[in-house]
Order: sequence, then structure tokens, then C-alpha cells
Amino acid sequence: MKVAFLGTGIMGRHMADHLISAGHELTVFNRTKSKADDLVARGARWADSPSEAADGQDVAISIVGMPEDVEAVYTGAHGVLSGSTPPPLIIDMTTSTPTLARTLHELAARQNVASIDAPVSGGPAGAEAASLTIMVGGDEPAVRKAWPLFECMGKTVVHQGGPGCGQHTKMVNQILLAGNMIGFAESMAYAEAGGLDPAKVISSIKDGAAGSRALTDFGPKILKGDFTPGFYAKHYLKDLGIALDEARGMKLKLPMLELVQGFYERICREGLNECGTHVLIAVLAADQGSPEASSVLQGLKSSTQ
Repeated sequence: MKVAFLGTGIMGRHMADHLISAGHELTVFNRTKSKADDLVARGARWADSPSEAADGQDVAISIVGMPEDVEAVYTGAHGVLSGSTPPPLIIDMTTSTPTLARTLHELAARQNVASIDAPVSGGPAGAEAASLTIMVGGDEPAVRKAWPLFECMGKTVVHQGGPGCGQHTKMVNQILLAGNMIGFAESMAYAEAGGLDPAKVISSIKDGAAGSRALTDFGPKILKGDFTPGFYAKHYLKDLGIALDEARGMKLKLPMLELVQGFYERICREGLNECGTHVLIAVLAADQGSPEASSVLQGLKSSTQ
């Protein structure tokens, strides 16, 4: 297929690379051009705007930062749908809002363009290994057409339902992650207060009932004091806001999620927004009086000033 790939950052560059390896013909766009250099060296064509990248292509795929970025990519002055010959299929793989996914579906349909929402889970490691979980929302004919592309980028691909259902499923994922992160943070604070060796504690519990991907993926990084992002704290705060907004619209109360949102609002307010989501563990440890955690946080804050 001829594919316009929009967004070649920490996730997108790996996903686009797999499509090139599978023989697809890519045209790429990214706000920072240098982040697409490796893909261009691999044979992708550069375009100066989303509309230029997508014009005359078979499909446009996006994975960008925020819902407003998704809107700009598709409905902005130089967006995909403003082109003279937009592709017959658009696929947004950004974690965005179910409401926006449904709106894009309606707007695209007016131009005889099919729209799919297909957010992912698995982080940069999953993107690099083509082992992402892809949560798909959209009409069946469009999803069937997109399926071979998804199989190039992911290992677990599930069609969840109609437009917006992929994004709703990603919100379920993010709510569960919130519980994992706050539980991980408090359990490590308890372990330290009890005089335990955190590395030994993690080795004991990681394969039992309390085990989780958060524990397995973040545990080694936390033990090394490494809070570089696999997933940015600022993007997770965005996801928490989406989940809570959608929950309010469904008359749901999610008190745990509101608590975790408060912590990430503080994390971003204190200049830790470019850290990984697991910086929450250091924040809670510092709150409990850990001098090591306080020192780590001070260093992280200094590095962003």
C-alpha cells in the first residue's frame, strides 16, 4: 500500500519502519523533520504537511501527542482532509478522545473517507518489537482493509466495535494502569519504610498475584534511578483527563482515577512532565521522607530548568 505516516516520534518511527520492512511505500511527515531522517534514509518520502503526505495515498496513519494535534493533522488548514485527493482510509493511532474519534468518522464520511481509531499499548519497546496491543474502533469493511497494516505493527489486534470503541478500550487500559502505578508507589514506600531491599521484594512478588507489567517494566528502571520516559508523564496526565471527562459524560464516578490525576497534575506542575510515568514512585517516596528519592527528584528538576 501507499501509506502516509504522520508522526515519527518515540513510537511512530518504529511503527513506520515495520511498514517499510513489509514492503509498503511510505510518505512521512513530522513537526520536527529530523525525527524522520532515518525513515527517509530507509526509502520513505518526506512531505512538508499532512495534506501533502496523504494526497493520493491509499491510507493515512497518525500517531501524535494530543487530541488537538489529531485535529490539526486531519481537519486543520493543511490537514489530511483538506487535500485535493485524500486517502480513502484514515487511521488515528494516537491515544485521543472517543468523542473526537466519532467526530472524525463523521467528517471523513462526508468525503467518502473511512476512519478508524486504533490506539496502542506496549510503549517504545513494543513499537520496536512490533508487539503492540492495538485496540481498534471502526466499521468492519475499513477494519478488514487495515488489518494487514496492524499486523505489521502489533501482536495483539482486537476489533472492539464501532467508531470510538478503540479509544474507550484504551481508557480502560489507562485506568488499570493508574491503579497499578499508585499501588506500586505505595508498596515500594512501605518496603523502604520496613527496611526491605526493594530489588529482593520485586523478585519475590513479580510473578505472583501482585505481579504486573508496570512492576516488570518499571521495577528495574526505578532501582537504577532511571526516570527517562517510555511514556511521558504529561501524556499520561492527558489520558487521565480524557478518561475522567468521558466518565463524567457517562455519569460514572472514578475516585481512584481522580486521586492519581492529582498526583500527575502535581508532577507536571513541578517540572517533571518530561519524565516517565514511573516518576510517581519517586514522588511518593520523597513525600515519605526518603532522602534518596528527594535527591533524585531535585536532579530531575534541575535538568529541566
